[in-house]
Amino acid sequence: MQVWKNHTAATQQVDVLLFEAFSALCLANTVEPMRAANTLAGRVLYRWRFLTLDGGPATSSSGMSVAAHGALSGHSGDMLIVMPSYEFARHASEATARALRVAATRYAVMAGFDTGSWLLADAGLLDGLRATIHWEEIERFSEAFPDVVSERARFVEDCDRVTCSGAQAAFDVMTHRIGVRHGQALRLELAMLFMSPDERTPQDIPVARGRSLARAIRVMQENIEQPLTMGQVARAVGRSQKDLELRMKRELGAVPRSVYRRIRLLAARKLLKESELPMAEVALRAGYQDSSAMARAYKAEFGLRPSDERRG
Repeated sequence: MQVWKNHTAATQQVDVLLFEAFSALCLANTVEPMRAANTLAGRVLYRWRFLTLDGGPATSSSGMSVAAHGALSGHSGDMLIVMPSYEFARHASEATARALRVAATRYAVMAGFDTGSWLLADAGLLDGLRATIHWEEIERFSEAFPDVVSERARFVEDCDRVTCSGAQAAFDVMTHRIGVRHGQALRLELAMLFMSPDERTPQDIPVARGRSLARAIRVMQENIEQPLTMGQVARAVGRSQKDLELRMKRELGAVPRSVYRRIRLLAARKLLKESELPMAEVALRAGYQDSSAMARAYKAEFGLRPSDERRG
């Protein structure tokens, strides 16, 4: 199977602006999808550099030192990813804001990963735009920057700004953008390459090779709070409901309804683990009318109750 499209697309230059106490996991989740995309495509789709404000090395929160390719000033490219992570507040200075405003004139896209959104907002680069940040900081972010439309989301793209909610979401952003530029088949190959099921959940979100199934899964992921009928999903990907069911059963070993339910429950599990939202709110965000209905489906899918998941 050919896993990518857009053969003539120019190589993208992506630079990562690191600060002291950056998240090594966030950095890996940013760079590894690009490295793997190059390998799968058989040519250089992406190049990347590590930058700092002064050109010196940066040390991660875990003590890993990364040598910078240079200082931010003088560099330009297709995308600059701002990555301060744990000590973002002390990096929110006028000098940082000024450097980012200048950089915004030299990069086509400005991104804030994890808590990088705070530094972009502090520089006035998110005014009037939708944005997200690490879930622990979302309320403080909303209060500090009323001109930014804050959203509690995995990641947000608005105009030439990209923001995401944490280290794991960085992987989602990068694979999403790779899929948009080079085809969903390549994105799905990346997901298959990196996905590592655990013992309790032997299959997470399924990875489909067929284009129709890949689109169907994407439609499901984009409609979690207000689930579509299987007929609506089928129409969205240009298939009959019966054809979609046959294809998904053959390739994934499950009918679309089961796949959709798992995607919704995985969204619920993430909220249970990473937020303090009430059960009723978690249920609504996963597309269930009440927490009891979600609890029954959750127990059937994962073998434990949502309350046990949260305590665990």
